[in-house]
Amino acid sequence: MIVLVLLGALALTVGGCVCVVWADRGGPRWVRAVAHVTLALGETLRRARKRRRRSLNQSGDSTGD
Repeated sequence: MIVLVLLGALALTVGGCVCVVWADRGGPRWVRAVAHVTLALGETLRRARKRRRRSLNQSGDSTGD
């Protein structure tokens, strides 16, 4: 079951990347919409990772040197 979920996530990721490239070359409206969603999700994940890294660094800095 977990393999099916991971394969589904991989298929969505690859499909989103294909839509981003296709939209850059002037694809149909639905492709541009999927590309927009894909890029927005990627940016959201980057920001979340950056915030998490900052919070981990701040909690690790209090070593009392």
